[in-house]
Amino acid sequence: MSIEVIVGANWGDEGKGRMVDYLAQDADFVVRYQGGNNAGHTVVNEYGEFKLHLLPSGVFNPNVINILGPGMVIDLKALSDELEEIRARGIYPNIRISDRATICFPFHRMEDAWEEERLGKNAYGSTRRGIAPAYGDRTVKKAIQVGELLYPERLKERLRTIVEWKLSIAEKFYGQDRPVSFEEMLEWVTSCGAVVKDLICDTSVLLEEAAAAGKKILFEAQLGTLRDLNFGIYPYTTSSCTLAAYAPIGGGLFGHKPTRVVAVVKAFSTCVGEGPFVTLMEKEEADELRQSAKEFGAATGRPRTIGHFDAVATRYGAWAQGATEVALTKLDSLSGRKTLKICTHYENDGKQYSRFPLNAMLDEAKPVYIEMPGWSEDISGVRTFAALPKAAQEYVLEIERLIECPVRYISVGPEREALIDRA
Repeated sequence: MSIEVIVGANWGDEGKGRMVDYLAQDADFVVRYQGGNNAGHTVVNEYGEFKLHLLPSGVFNPNVINILGPGMVIDLKALSDELEEIRARGIYPNIRISDRATICFPFHRMEDAWEEERLGKNAYGSTRRGIAPAYGDRTVKKAIQVGELLYPERLKERLRTIVEWKLSIAEKFYGQDRPVSFEEMLEWVTSCGAVVKDLICDTSVLLEEAAAAGKKILFEAQLGTLRDLNFGIYPYTTSSCTLAAYAPIGGGLFGHKPTRVVAVVKAFSTCVGEGPFVTLMEKEEADELRQSAKEFGAATGRPRTIGHFDAVATRYGAWAQGATEVALTKLDSLSGRKTLKICTHYENDGKQYSRFPLNAMLDEAKPVYIEMPGWSEDISGVRTFAALPKAAQEYVLEIERLIECPVRYISVGPEREALIDRA
């Protein structure tokens, strides 16, 4: 039996999709265990380039059962659209949806947008996909589980009371006059639910049977440590737990310890959304790297903020994930740069810190850098560590030393095969 968790150690967008796609080639199950369609995993393989938002990144292996786990919030229309899109390109994945996942409704998207607009310059940088309100409703026991699609009369009665509650909030707090109706929401959930109804089941039973049979199970996280609700740059976080420790809960498989946790890390720092970001590059340098490395959000298309490699944040991210190894992505994007910077400490009020702090300190922190020589060679065709330019090897080894976790995989291109395995 093999139970592996693939997570992000930074702000998200590290390249988890390409790593899950790679590792899923000999997997039996791939399980998304949190989040919704508020982020995307980009995968490039023999079928082309794909941006997945709700579907697990194991969908390209026809032998994999892909599970949308109980820890997710699922926009049924977005899911049906995503399924239609990949089927149109000749991909027919084996999908199962947990009956305990909850539904993200159109009124959640509206509420998300209203709140961002209300906050103005203090907005959290939400994708406005309704994720925070959907998770909030789960917490206050007003969410509808996906499995309730199988019980239409119960669904109808619960939805009626929830819509009434939402309309009251919309009017009294946001000044919105009946933006939706119960009838509209019932039609939406009925029509969209019909597309996925046959995929709903108790996915924990499937995973328990798989673990007992010694199958290989991959748990796939969305976003990264620094967007985690509990250990991230709160309140500029997502609304779920992005950590490997949550995989048994959000995935619905208990009593089995992971055999390894692969933390995905980018060879430089990027983020989408608001919040403190200590290693910000100079604009001209950042703009150049953003264009050459195609650093735009997979879900929203927003340009990513670009920074030098932050060893303080990454060491913390790998620690919080309990990482056994690291996959370092986009090393090829740094080719042609004369020098590279790595942030080793933060400085605040004349003192240096090596531990990633709360936002109260992050907001005022300054980076302390070391500089390393770059390399000019195109490394996209390299497949062994020894064949990398010496400067590239030293850059990777210095990162490995600073983050205190072994770098096993090094990505030198977006394609599945463009990967160095140091095992």
